[in-house]
Amino acid sequence: MTHLQACFLNIFKASSLLILLHYPAMVTCECTCEVEDLEHGKGEALKFKLGSILSILVAGAIGISLPLLGKKIKAFRPENDIFFMIKAFAAGVILATGFIHILPDAFKSLTSPCLSQNLWGRFPFTGFVAMMSAIGTLMVDSFASGFYKRMHFKESKTANNTDEETAEEHEGHVHVHTHATHGHAHVSASPSEDLALSELVRRRIISQVLELGIVVHSIIIGISLGASQSPETIKPLMAALSFHQFFEGLGLGGCITQAQFESASMVMMATFFSLTTPVGIAIGIGICSIYSENRPTALIVEGIFNGASAGILIYMALVDLLASDFMSPRMQSNFRIQLGANVSLLLGAGCMSFMVKWA
Repeated sequence: MTHLQACFLNIFKASSLLILLHYPAMVTCECTCEVEDLEHGKGEALKFKLGSILSILVAGAIGISLPLLGKKIKAFRPENDIFFMIKAFAAGVILATGFIHILPDAFKSLTSPCLSQNLWGRFPFTGFVAMMSAIGTLMVDSFASGFYKRMHFKESKTANNTDEETAEEHEGHVHVHTHATHGHAHVSASPSEDLALSELVRRRIISQVLELGIVVHSIIIGISLGASQSPETIKPLMAALSFHQFFEGLGLGGCITQAQFESASMVMMATFFSLTTPVGIAIGIGICSIYSENRPTALIVEGIFNGASAGILIYMALVDLLASDFMSPRMQSNFRIQLGANVSLLLGAGCMSFMVKWA
């Protein structure tokens, strides 16, 4: 190699090194924290926002109402085999929502260059928040189930003792024996009845915690949609969220049906779920003039809430919706139900994952 060629080679290496060192700075500079000027699209964006409120409200109401109308629609009855497939599909949608839609958005918010890198860039806060929310959901699930079981056991024991004392006050051995027998027949629960009650309590807790997780992320995504001023962003979100809300409603409605709440409680929970995202959109419309998704406060709040709701939804989908059904004796003893539920789960997760292309 000649001296001239060696010089050119050294210059080339030095230039390449400078480019590589400068490249991260160029990438970082692509993100700015300035608010974009989208005044010309505000009118059209508002029309799509109002359409989104109606579309998502109807989709959510239909989705959660179908399982609640199981008495009239045979396929949505919990004792029907197809109910397992529908619930597995909805659980797949919820699982993909947590992993594919919400968690990446939380990472994007909390790793934004608009935040102080000294604090937010040195620790994976998103994963930490998601992990802690999943652990918190487990604790709530466990403590609430234990509390209701202990309360029921204490009430049953108190009722039995009171009944025995009342029986002893009556004269005549035969009368005492008969009264005590009747009292125990009405108050004491057999092991199978205790097990059924324990399962019912657990299903009620599952439905309430699941609704809490859905409500948290629905408010956040609703505000994000309502605050957006870009019709190109709102149009695909409207379709994706309508699909998402419908099948989330199916999953939640199935849990509420199995929990056997009173009619008034079912209507209240269904109404609350249906209105959450539309209310979030309305809030977003109201604050769109002062809201900027690139401001540090908005990024931190959105990232933390998205991370928390992702942890809740992932835990609920895997543990309370899928594991409880997939490990149940009924499904494991029937290969047809087992196969159908697995296929439905993959379809639900796949369809919701595919929607990330537009949302």
